[in-house]
Amino acid sequence: MTEKKFEKAAFAGGCFWCMVKPFKEWPGVQDIESGYMGGHLDNPTYEDVKNGESGHVEVVEITFDPTLFSYEKLLEVFWQQIDPTDAEGQFHDRGSSYTTAIFHYTEAQQEVAEKSKANLAASGVFSKPIVTAIRPAETFYRAEEYHQDYYIKEKEHYTDNRARSGRTEFIAEHWGK
Repeated sequence: MTEKKFEKAAFAGGCFWCMVKPFKEWPGVQDIESGYMGGHLDNPTYEDVKNGESGHVEVVEITFDPTLFSYEKLLEVFWQQIDPTDAEGQFHDRGSSYTTAIFHYTEAQQEVAEKSKANLAASGVFSKPIVTAIRPAETFYRAEEYHQDYYIKEKEHYTDNRARSGRTEFIAEHWGK
């Protein structure tokens, strides 16, 4: 019997509360954690990140089995959750901590991400340039426990926040979902 080999992927798509659920139910996705990446402050708190002083962005780190759900498929899900043309944040969450990024753990992930970004730019789905950064993964700092699976723990608040954000309408307009 061969042991499963899991990989990691990390995506910044604005508020991490809205980025967990879209990945959660796919086969091969083992775990998703909300956290922070890409800044200069060790062990940042939510407040450090939210106020922009840490340099980090909110991310989801996904542990997945690439034989069941490929990195390419993860990227497809990611692109369909964000506005990749907005360099100032995502939907009603504004500021540097809510910008989009793909953090690659390997050169192979970097190549796939760059190809995926180029394909999206050429697709004509968006009339403005794709500004989502592709960056090397850095230390992942797990967010406070109350942020983990927030859409389950605080369903009413999550649902209200997402409804007010404009994310759902944006996705429907661009992807028909």
